Amino acid sequence: MGRATSTTKISKRARLARRSLGQFVEDPDVPIEKRRELMERIDKAPRPRKVDYVDTTVGGVPSIVATPTGVPVEREVMYIHGGGYVVGSPKSHIAMCARLARLARARTTVIDYRLAPEHPYPAAIDDCLSAYRSIIADTDPSLVTIAGDSAGGGATLATLCALRDADVPLPGAGYVISPWTDLTASGETVQTRAASDPLIDAGWLSDIATQYAVDVPLDHPAVSPLFADLSGLPPLLVQTASEEVLLSDSTRLVERARDAGVSVDFDVRDGMWHVYQIFAGMVPEADDALIEAAAFIRAKTPVPVSTG
Repeated sequence: MGRATSTTKISKRARLARRSLGQFVEDPDVPIEKRRELMERIDKAPRPRKVDYVDTTVGGVPSIVATPTGVPVEREVMYIHGGGYVVGSPKSHIAMCARLARLARARTTVIDYRLAPEHPYPAAIDDCLSAYRSIIADTDPSLVTIAGDSAGGGATLATLCALRDADVPLPGAGYVISPWTDLTASGETVQTRAASDPLIDAGWLSDIATQYAVDVPLDHPAVSPLFADLSGLPPLLVQTASEEVLLSDSTRLVERARDAGVSVDFDVRDGMWHVYQIFAGMVPEADDALIEAAAFIRAKTPVPVSTG
């Protein structure tokens, strides 16, 4: 089936980016190893300047830490990359995260959590918890944001719920991009946007959901945080797009979070697709989204005013 094009007006650069994505999702039978290789190629593009990049481990989890230079570093972001829990790495997301780091004045740690099918649930969430505990050992949790896109957005929410349930101090904010919150694929846009999203193949979702969850029911709250108790979570920013398969995952998440008393900022970008923010630095809509996210992060993780 050919992919539909949104009638909403988007920038010329966004249209060019959209066309370039067809080669990434055209063949749903591309093996995981090849998809992982394609994701790693993103790092061949130049990384943003005025940022120090350090390959390290955080809480035993391999990570890339991006620290802005030339501006005060006032807070921390722990970023959980997307890729359906089966592909992706800090290398595929470090350029976007470095831009966010500069805008938010935040040291940003992009963690390399273990991937399925080699390491199914709960390996990814265990790694997120270990990394976060390590970060807050040296940083006031109120100055930390946990963020992530797609599966990383779902993992962000699952991590927040696990921290709350374990009575671990929560971060000051959560930021999720096109979060994959419902591994049962019950949202209507999994079908209605299947032809309009150039990045994510709806037919692949059930495959990777099973690889990640294995014997755990797909509607288990720790696997599909849409069905979790969301009460007590920190303020959230949810960014999604009108043309994406997982739009329903976000709209239902926002409704349930607000019903649970969580403060939620919600942005649906017309004409754009799944995780369009990855094109920051090339597409103005993506730049705008990161500017919005940085403003949210700065507002929700303010630096205490010195009384000395």
